[in-house]
Amino acid sequence: RRLAIARRPYGRPERAKPTGPRTNRDIRVSRVLLIDENGEKQGEMPIEAALDAARDAGMDLVEVSQNQEVPVCKIVDYGKMRFEAQKKKAAAKKKQKTQELKEIKFRPNIDSHDYMVKSKKITEFFENGDKVKVTLRFRGREMAHQHLGMELLSLWQ
Repeated sequence: RRLAIARRPYGRPERAKPTGPRTNRDIRVSRVLLIDENGEKQGEMPIEAALDAARDAGMDLVEVSQNQEVPVCKIVDYGKMRFEAQKKKAAAKKKQKTQELKEIKFRPNIDSHDYMVKSKKITEFFENGDKVKVTLRFRGREMAHQHLGMELLSLWQ
């Protein structure tokens, strides 16, 4: 009896497409518009001359805009550029504030001190930029005295 062994299909597996801009030898055009490491425009030149200029500067040639007739390439340190972009993204994520929904539950026969504590908590939530849901719970015979609940809610306006 023979065992069936799972095999890979013939042929080379597909390479994962790189994310981000094309760099150095990945740029497959004949001419580029070059911007040097100081941000100065060097003009249109063959890709080989641009790669030589990047190599002489000890940096990478990065394609900034590929949608033009002549793609725009810049001489930068690609590792440093990626690191700075990652830091910028992390800082933006840290700054954003997510709004939360906080809930405060009341009963119609709440004591005045308990009411003050909960109302202080509500104002604190509003100052932090959160949304507040106020729930008024009635139990049993409290349903017959709903006007007490309405009076309680009118205090908070």
